[in-house]
Order: sequence, then C-alpha cells, then structure tokens
Amino acid sequence: MSPTTSETAQGGRRLVIVESPAKAKTIKGYLGPGYVVEASVGHIRDLPNGAAEVPDQYTGEVRRLGVDVEHDFQPVYVVNADKKSQVRKLKELLADSDELFLATDEDREGEAIAWHLQEVLKPKVPVRRMVFHEITKDAIRAAVANPRELNQRLVEAQETRRILDRLYGYEVSPVLWKKVMRGLSAGRVQSVATRLVVERERERIAFRSAEYWDLTGTFATGRAGDVSDPGTFGARLTAVDGRRVAQGRDFTSLGQLKEGANVLHLDEEGARTLAAALADTAFAVRSVESKPYRRSPYAPFRTTTLQQEASRKLGFGAKATMQVAQKLYENGFITYMRTDSTTLSDTAVAAARAQVTQLYGADYLPDKPRVYTGKVKNAQEAHEAVRPSGDRFRTPAETGLKGDQFRLYELIWKRTVASQMKDAVGNSVTVKIGGQSSDGRDAEFSASGKTITFHGFMKAYVEGADDPNAELDDRERRLPQVAEGNRLAAEEITADGHATKAPARYTEASLVKELEEREIGRPSTYATILGTILDRGYVFKKGTALVPSFLSFAVVNLLEKHFGRLVDYDFTAKMEDDLDRIARGEAQAVPWLKRFYFGESAKGSEGAAAAAGNGDGDHLGGLKELVTDLGAIDAREISSFPVGDGIMLRVGRYGPYVERPADAEGGTGHRADVPDDLPPDELTVEYAKELLAKPSGEFELGVDPETGRTIVAKDGRYGPYVTEVLPEGTPKSGKNAVKPRTASLFKSMSLDTVTLEDALKLLSLPRVVGTDPEGVEITAQNGRYGPYLKKGTDSRSLDSEDQIFTITLEEALAIYAQPKQRGRAAAKPPLKELGTDPVSEKPVVVKDGRFGPYVTDGETNATLRRDDDVETITPERAYELLAEKRAKSPAKKTAKKAAAKKTAAKKTTTAKKTTAKTAAKKTATAKKTAAKKTTAAKTAKKPAANAE
Repeated sequence: MSPTTSETAQGGRRLVIVESPAKAKTIKGYLGPGYVVEASVGHIRDLPNGAAEVPDQYTGEVRRLGVDVEHDFQPVYVVNADKKSQVRKLKELLADSDELFLATDEDREGEAIAWHLQEVLKPKVPVRRMVFHEITKDAIRAAVANPRELNQRLVEAQETRRILDRLYGYEVSPVLWKKVMRGLSAGRVQSVATRLVVERERERIAFRSAEYWDLTGTFATGRAGDVSDPGTFGARLTAVDGRRVAQGRDFTSLGQLKEGANVLHLDEEGARTLAAALADTAFAVRSVESKPYRRSPYAPFRTTTLQQEASRKLGFGAKATMQVAQKLYENGFITYMRTDSTTLSDTAVAAARAQVTQLYGADYLPDKPRVYTGKVKNAQEAHEAVRPSGDRFRTPAETGLKGDQFRLYELIWKRTVASQMKDAVGNSVTVKIGGQSSDGRDAEFSASGKTITFHGFMKAYVEGADDPNAELDDRERRLPQVAEGNRLAAEEITADGHATKAPARYTEASLVKELEEREIGRPSTYATILGTILDRGYVFKKGTALVPSFLSFAVVNLLEKHFGRLVDYDFTAKMEDDLDRIARGEAQAVPWLKRFYFGESAKGSEGAAAAAGNGDGDHLGGLKELVTDLGAIDAREISSFPVGDGIMLRVGRYGPYVERPADAEGGTGHRADVPDDLPPDELTVEYAKELLAKPSGEFELGVDPETGRTIVAKDGRYGPYVTEVLPEGTPKSGKNAVKPRTASLFKSMSLDTVTLEDALKLLSLPRVVGTDPEGVEITAQNGRYGPYLKKGTDSRSLDSEDQIFTITLEEALAIYAQPKQRGRAAAKPPLKELGTDPVSEKPVVVKDGRFGPYVTDGETNATLRRDDDVETITPERAYELLAEKRAKSPAKKTAKKAAAKKTAAKKTTTAKKTTAKTAAKKTATAKKTAAKKTTAAKTAKKPAANAE
C-alpha cells in the first residue's frame, strides 16, 4: 500500500500536475500552502506528426509511421514542440518538490498523460497517482489522502489504440491522397461514421415516395363536455370490411406495398367516395379498451445521452456540449463528463432524494433508492454518471452560472433529481367506432387517449425526441367517457392524403446514438469524431441534419470497394471488443497488432492471435498488403456516380461537377460545376441538365492586340473571371514560370455579356491614376472587399467598381485630403430578424459583415456556415450557431490594473520593514503578484493558454 501524504514528505513541498490551467486553479483553492498545482496543458508527448520530428537514429518506415512495426510495434514518442517550455517549467517545479502527485483524469487518456509525465520528468521523489471524479474540497482532499499507483494496464490499452489508429490513418490516408484528393484522412471510427451518413443519403436517393389516403372523423357524444370529459374527439379510419387500411409502414422504400401485406390501399378517389358514403352513417362505440400506463424515470446522464439530450433540448452540437461540460467540471459544478456509467454513488443518491423531498414533497419519493445498471458494453471510462457535484446538489439558481453553462447544468441537475423520483402513472385508452356506409361497406375508426393521474418524475424532467413530430412522454390525449354501444354522431368526415417520407438524415444526436448502439468506437470520443468529419468536409450541416458531401461519397466508395473490412460495422465493433479485452488483460497487444498489420502470413503470427487470447482472428489481417497493391483502384471510377440520361457526377481535385458525354466520337464532354453545399439527394437529372445549360467552360472573347494572346472568360469555383491563354511550351513552374494575367468580373458583369474590351480593361488593372505632389504613385484596384485606391501603404475605398476606370487624379487627391476613417462605417440594417435568444435573452438578427452574413445577439457573433442561407435560416439554427461560438470562446476576464499596482506597492513597502529573510520572501511574492496582474492584458490575448 502506498504511504499517505502524512507519512512521506511531511511538511515538504508537493507538486500536483493536472491537465488544464482552469482545473489547476480550482484545485489549488482546496489545497494548503504546501502544494503547488500546475497544468501540463493536455498531452506533453505523443507520436511524431511527421518525419521531421522523428529523432535521427530512426530510419525507413519508422520515420514515416512513428512506430517500429518490425520490433513489436514500439512507438516513437517525442515531446510536442509547443509543450517544451511547459515541460521545462514542470521540471523546475519538480526540482524544488519533495513529492509528485499526478492528478490527471481517471480514464484511459488521463492515465496515459500521467504515465508520459512520469517518463519525461523522471522524478527522483515519491510519485503518487491522485484520482477523483469531481472537483470539490472533500473529493480533492480524499484523493490526496488515498493515492494509488499508475494503472499500467490502462496505459497499455491507450497505447495500443494510439498505435492502431496511427497505422490505420498513416497507411490508408495516403491512398485517398493518390486516388481522390490531397489532404484527406481516414480513421478507424471516423471513416465508419462517414459511411453511416453516406449510406443514409444513398437510401434517400433511392427512395421513391408512395401516396396513400385515409379518413379522419370528428365524433360527438351529444354531451356538452368539459376538460376532463370532452364532447367531441377525433378518430382515424383503420379498417374497411375487416381489412386494415394501408399506412406508411406498409410500403417499401421504393414506394411499393410490402409483399404479403393484406391491406386496403386507398387512393384519393376511393377515399373521397367512401367519405361521401359515410356522411349520413349512424356510428356506435364497438369497444373500449383501457390499460394502466406507467413510465419510469430516465437513467442519469452518461456522455452520449448528455450529448443527445443537449442537442434536442438546447440545440448544442456534441463538441459544444463537451466544451461547456468541461468548464462545469473544471470549476467544480459537475462530476467527470466522459463516462459510460449511469451509476450514482450513495452520496449522490442521498443528495438527489433529499432534493426530491424538499422541492416536490415526500409523495414523489420512492420507498427505495433507484439503481441503474449500465447498458454500454465494456463500460470503463469512469465510475459514475454525469451529475451535479458534491454531497448536496446546488439548484441552478444557487450556482451563479449564466448562459450555456447555466442551461447545461440545469439539464444535468433536473435529470439527476428526476432519476430518483416515483414513476408516472395513468391510463391509456383505445376506442373503436364503427358504422355502415350507404354503399354497404363496414368502416371502423380508432382513437387512442392517455391520461396521467400522477406525474411523478415528469414534474422535474421529460426527455426530448429526435423526431420533431414525436409526442413527448408527458403529453396527454383525453377521450370522452364512453361505453360499448354508445351512439355517436359524425360531425365531419374528411379524406386525408399522405406520402411516405425518405428516412431522416442523421443529426449529431442520432448519429451518436447509432454509433453507440452498433458498439463502434468509445462514447468519450464521439464529439471529436463528429468534429473531424465536419472539419474535413466529409459532412456539412443543413439545419441540424448531417449531410454528406460528394467528396465523402468518393471516399466511402473507395474504402468499401478496396478496404471493405476496415469500414465494416461488425468488424469495427469486433476490433473494439478486442481492444477492451487487451485493456482487461485477457489478450496481448503485440500479437494482435501483428495480425492486424501483417496478416496471417506474417512471420511468427500463425496462431499467435489465438494463443494470445485473441480468438481465431478471422476478422483481422493484412493492412500492409492492402495498401501496397493499389493497381486495381481506378481513381476515375471510384469518383464517378451516374445521375441519369448519360450524365455523370464526378468528384475532381477542385470539387464536384457533372459531365455529359461528347456528342461525337473523339469530342470532349460538356462539364458544369456542382455547388459544394448541394445535398446529394437533390442532384436530380433535371437539375443536372439545368447546370449543364448554364454558361460555363471557356468562352473565347478574342485576341489581345498587344500580346497576341487569346483572351477567354471562365466560370470558376470563386466566380466568373477572364484570363489569357499562354503559348504552348510556356514554363508553368520553377523560377522561370509565367503566370497568365487573371481578373474577376465586376459584379455588374456576367459571362453572357462580357466583351473583349471589358476583359482587356480588367486585365489592365491596377490602373495608375497619377502621382501626388510628393511623387508617390496612386493606383485604382479591385480587391476582395471591393474597389479602392492605394498610395504606398494607405488605402481608401471607392464607392463603385466603375470608379476604378473613371476617377481622376484630382478626385483621388481630394479623397486622400480627407481624414482616414478609423472607426466603423454606419451600421447596415439587419438582413433578417430571428427572435430572442434563449440564453442572452436578446434579439437575434442576421447581418452582412466583412466576411459574409452572420448572426448576432449583440454580444456574440457567429458566421453562417456554407450550408446556411440567409433566406431559410431558422431561429433554432441561429441559436445553435451562437451556442457553439460561446462554447469556443474563452471566459472574459476583468483586469483591475489600478488594484494590481496598489497591491504590488503595498507588499513591497511591507517587505522593506521586515528582516532580510522575510523581506526577500515577501518581495519575491510581491513581484510575482504584480507580474501576474500587470500581464492580465497579455493573458487575455492568449485564451488558448488558459483553456484546455
């Protein structure tokens, strides 16, 4: 057993290392003067990012991969360049310490950080592993008093995952560079997640809608009715002559009735005819079926359910949720937020039950505490659910939190308290009504109701739904008190048309749920995975929906055809199982990695997987061989997708485009760019033809009389422009390279109307207007932000593009004679008003800014993404963008400069009046205090250094 702090280095100085400065600041307040708390600022050491970072003694494949695959997959670790100064600081602090506490997070990643710190710092003093899952005074002091040793098994498990992901990424990504586009990446979980989104879009493209009709009736009991016993109610036609009426679930994705479905498919004419035939029918209640209703509370949050519910209720993305949760954890408001567990400690259960009694009364408290068992296979990331910290939960009003942190804390608090409340109970009722139509057909209608007699946990919390049309658990539907045989009058019978809908695209919440249900990856990494596929351009957002780009179609197509096993869902889940077994010590890492990388034929790998406890290894093998033989991969084929009528969608180096084959043999096909933000299921044959019909390609305008070069107009990815065609043989690269003159068209010009004269004028820019009295040249130019004058380094805006060619020297000098406007121009009116933000409670508008349209509430600005449109953006989407921007922004700090000076002066004066030893000590303290406070402004400019 490790000695406690009181048994070692008693009275000495102890260095505590955590990951982030914010966490260090909070913990420091709970420890005494004998402790120094410093941050590592995340990982200090990792695999090299490139060959340049690999030490000189390594050569060949080791330099490329950062892993020695020939010697038991030994990793090459290097201290990150941006962490070297922090490592020096930690070593200096350690040199003056008598004991080292490694207080990183208690999960696989945190254990690895602690191990790397120990390896790099090489401490000569006792080392303790300090673990906790909440940052409260009691938890921190208990962690100091009860340290443990490093868990080497967790370290090795993280290292195995890191090596595996490096091999996968560094071997497969270059294939994408060669066959699809430079700068792409592949990953063990990210590629599978992308495939899920692409497959859903394929389903939407293949989907064919089916139309079906039914009837809705409004029936009256003949009584006046009230809230508890309504006089009328609605019911839907369910059967005709005993045959069930077809609903959406009875159709295939191709719009056909499912095979063997014995249902009546009503069309519009049939529905309207039946409605007319039932106009004078006498209806009666045929049956009333009542069942007890009971709904139990939802389990406390784990990482994925927190991300899903924050998306549904608060509009947060997974990344924004984790960023806000991280701040709440580091500041002591919630427990550790990366967890697979739904378990609550005895202390937490007692705190939740106490608040149930206090806030809702003893009637809402169950006799026994509720116990939740985890559903996640191999749950191991932490030991408790995400909950409010401490042995007494602070209500949201007591926290002093604001904005997104308040909203997320409130969500966690409500869910935790509700988890220890009684069930909601009530009754569900189904009423069936029947009657004979005038043409002799028997029609049966059905109505369902639900009443809640005791709301139980629903008083505190009701879970949201991914489907915006779904009915929430606390929704009541009251039906009148009727009995079998009661006569009913049909006030109205209407025919209703419906159409089946394509499967909904994934949202961040539903994709997280899908990954977890398929047991792909670790829940704690999902936010990072989603961020990666969005940042890489594989997926973009349309509202909250995740839309795959055409680029992702090409990438997934290549992976499915040539690396099918690597993006197979079952294979990826089996790999996760294997990695968990390695973490539990039931399997060995090296034989497993050999089998994965070299395959069955690898020397020494025959049977090694099974011998090492890895089973028969059928789902592993041969990554190296797969990436070596690339001859069978046709780059054009994997990036080509038929649209119809001979039109192909191709993904090129500069983006997607449609291509129609040449009319004559030997001719060139006609091409047209496809907008980057076009959802793939919207690329129909008609739209493709529309794109091809637009002016595009090269339009020859004539020959420049001065150079003899042909001038052409083109439609580029960044708009229409004119350029010159260089003679054949002109060097295009190297020191003698010649670049053609190029100029964008003015906003008032178009490809249809631009002339050779226009083009030559554009290519002549910048235009020399003249020189000022001091001989400095003034030019008129067209730039990114519009037309302007330039004199040396002094630029002045012009009112219109036409002024570039018409402004005179006198007019230019008059502009320069005016004082340069340092402030902002008059504010432009908003483009759109979107309502009140639920966080800041201020009006949100869309404005046109220097870098394009953005949404703002007056405090936070968020640029619209490429898939957002000013005309169609919804208030919910605007709130989501603002929430994400707030989560990324550092906390605002107030620098009290006057107080800093006064404090520093006061302490220095005091130091002069004391003994030499005390003076030295206090002067040093004074300097340190002054330095901290006078650099507040500098610190504010570097938020990255203050937040992990």
